[in-house]
Amino acid sequence: MRRSFLIFCLFLALAAGVSGDALARAGGGHSFGSRGSFSFTKPPSTLTAPGGGSAFERSWTSPSQGAFQLRGGMFGGFGGGLMGGLLGAGLTGLLLGYGLAGGLGGVMSFIGLLIQLALLYFLFKFAMGLWRSRSPAAQGAPYMGSPPGAAPPYGGGIGGRAPQVVKLAVGPADYSAFEQRLGAIQKAYSDEDLSALRALSTPEMASWFAEDLADNARKGVVNKLSDVKLMQGDLAEAWREPNAEYASVAMRFSLKDAMLDRSTGRVVTGDPSTPQQATEIWTFTRPPGGGAADWKLSAIQQEA
Repeated sequence: MRRSFLIFCLFLALAAGVSGDALARAGGGHSFGSRGSFSFTKPPSTLTAPGGGSAFERSWTSPSQGAFQLRGGMFGGFGGGLMGGLLGAGLTGLLLGYGLAGGLGGVMSFIGLLIQLALLYFLFKFAMGLWRSRSPAAQGAPYMGSPPGAAPPYGGGIGGRAPQVVKLAVGPADYSAFEQRLGAIQKAYSDEDLSALRALSTPEMASWFAEDLADNARKGVVNKLSDVKLMQGDLAEAWREPNAEYASVAMRFSLKDAMLDRSTGRVVTGDPSTPQQATEIWTFTRPPGGGAADWKLSAIQQEA
């Protein structure tokens, strides 16, 4: 019984560690936001991010009518409901004196059920990814605006309609703005400055940032970021739609990243003195005909 209970606690600790690491830096190491007509199109490969960008876990954009939200993390969405019910049953049994898994037919059957449900969850995730890749939203006309040597995206618009887009020229002033936004957004996130985040990003991205910061506050931690430096970056694609302009930029950057206890300042995770590196694809948007100062962050994607 003791050994099984320790195994179960280790399982929960590992899961919590995965979730905690995912909350580090602005964006939390997740993929979320919107890229206009290409929200469900994989960003092309670049020298900085050869794998392209991963699919969104959270987005206000839907391939069909209506918005949706998919939560990241091992126990988000579908997995969260199952795991929540199982953990509730186990803890209830413990409190009632039947043992941790008294209501599930014994500890070993409980752990076996956890393994089976984990396999079903990852099978579900795989099936959903396969379905999205074959859905009409990923099958429109290919976008031909990629830089030389970059793999083209896989085309398509929302609901299977070919997006009406044209290639957008991006100049030095724009690249300078992207680098400035990288540092400014990380600083605003570290300072928990929602006003600055709203000024630098779309309402959707600001809402996701606010939700993550609220999660940190509930856990009694604060994510401190400093010394953000762009190490390498290149354009994945840039295009103009009828109502907005977009540019997706792959960026490899370094920063000092640590999660601190909100009350004591004690380091919970990370290292406030040693820089770490990350590679992400950031998409910026602005009104048609806007200048370099008008770019706002509309999406963050991890390298696939």
